[in-house]
Amino acid sequence: MWQLEAPWLLLLLPAAWLGYRYLPEYREARSAVRVPFFAAMSRAIGQRPSAPGLRSNRWQQLLNLLAWALLVLAVARPVYVQKPIEQHQPVRDLMLAIDLSQSMQTTDFKNAAGQQIDRLSAVKQVVQGFIEQRKEDRLGLVVFGSAAYPQAPLTLDHASLSLLLAQTGIGMAGPNTAIGDAIGLSLKLLDQAHEQQKVLILLTDGNDTSSAITPTHAAEMAAGKGVVIHTIGIGDPSAEGEAKVDLDALQKISSATGGRFFRADSRDALSQVYATLDAITPHQVNTLSHQPKRELFYWPLGAALVLLTLYHLGALLGSRWQAGARWTST
Repeated sequence: MWQLEAPWLLLLLPAAWLGYRYLPEYREARSAVRVPFFAAMSRAIGQRPSAPGLRSNRWQQLLNLLAWALLVLAVARPVYVQKPIEQHQPVRDLMLAIDLSQSMQTTDFKNAAGQQIDRLSAVKQVVQGFIEQRKEDRLGLVVFGSAAYPQAPLTLDHASLSLLLAQTGIGMAGPNTAIGDAIGLSLKLLDQAHEQQKVLILLTDGNDTSSAITPTHAAEMAAGKGVVIHTIGIGDPSAEGEAKVDLDALQKISSATGGRFFRADSRDALSQVYATLDAITPHQVNTLSHQPKRELFYWPLGAALVLLTLYHLGALLGSRWQAGARWTST
């Protein structure tokens, strides 16, 4: 559909007629030779002198009024409004922190075919499905072992994120577990985001042994920044040393930030955890709508210029033709 950006300018349309109707005629004085018998000469050659001004030229009056109307229409800025274009903007940032310590190579999980696989392979399969379901959210990935490393910044390019997740390997971040450092690094990455809702999903199968900052203190920092942390424990709480998962610490981290703690001891349980996380952090987007407008003012402006050009060109050719005809007749 089309519309006028400044329709109030159409009030100028009667100005041309009002000026023609009420303003005095413009007369210009020129030097001329007075001939007392001018009327007799005109009758002798069969010519009738025309009256000065435009009042006797109806065609030029109509042309001028039409050109004025076209110019006013051009000034009123006609535009063609196209169909709305909607853009979805995410309102939540999700950071995934995944443990790559040596204990993640324990083969106590089963894949969909029932084959024994290590913990990291099971985590990758489940997290890949979670990423595919969060198409409208910015996702990031932090991996941690003896230290924490950013594997992928917050991004909407989920294909690249999935590729980076697939390239992770057991022990690539060190053999130990630095849960506090993983939370601290995730908070640093989330600080660069502008969305109000920020969520960290922390998955580990061990206990913190090498962090520069304690998990409790890191959780307090997250709570102060409004970041919700959901924790997932997949290790064995009865194991010894590095392989023993500290379920109490994970519960305290999630409780301090308003998140939830989950225990997953199998691939199916892990899938259920991420399904629950998908439910408690539903997709939310801001829908931005924009209607592009295409300017059309050049059509009435061009039509006015073409009409005036054609009229004056025709008048010029007509006067030359008349002058030529009179010269031939003499």
